[in-house]
Amino acid sequence: MRHLRNTLGVCSIAMGILCLMLPVQAEMYVAGQVGANIPQDLSNGELSGFGTTVGISDLSLQNSLMYGAKAGYYFDSLKWHNFNLGVETEVFNSTPHIKQQDATIGGVSGTLQGLTNRVLTWAPLVLVMRYQAGAFEPYAGVGLGVFFSRISDGTDSNSSTDVGLDTQLGLRYRVTQNLSLFGEWKYNYANIDHNNFLASGVNLSANYNANIFAAGIGYHF
Repeated sequence: MRHLRNTLGVCSIAMGILCLMLPVQAEMYVAGQVGANIPQDLSNGELSGFGTTVGISDLSLQNSLMYGAKAGYYFDSLKWHNFNLGVETEVFNSTPHIKQQDATIGGVSGTLQGLTNRVLTWAPLVLVMRYQAGAFEPYAGVGLGVFFSRISDGTDSNSSTDVGLDTQLGLRYRVTQNLSLFGEWKYNYANIDHNNFLASGVNLSANYNANIFAAGIGYHF
């Protein structure tokens, strides 16, 4: 519950910033979302420090629950026939833990113990285009994502903040003028960098890729 409150709190702050930045004439909406994070392996991994860099084999991540919230605007002045341009901010949390697995580090193979991995994703500004076809609204969006990740072995932990890509493709159904249901696919990418990884004195760098499937309910003002 603490992580859910933090997630909703970040989204509320972001929504407030949007309200200050954007003109009043717009359709505003807020929404909650829940779904599954299906990550690809951590790839192109490297450990660097003490004057050397070694490669790491790709590391498998666990599928996990995701949950979060979003808020956005569609501008009345930015319409072309049934197309409408808007902006959105969203934030969501997931736990794609690193599995216990065989791994190779610098040419040496062995067993890597499982590590907890929490990723909070915030997309501060996503450009969204929708097509209004009666009650159905297919839409697509793209923007920057800020990824707050924390990895722990149960004794030591460290955090990283990295900028990457957040995209979405979805379909919204307007139950009423104010209430909507939606389903959405997201793709996230970032190169993550953990300095002094698990108090080892070395830095971890790897590519994080995730496919996320979410559903939610929104309220339109």
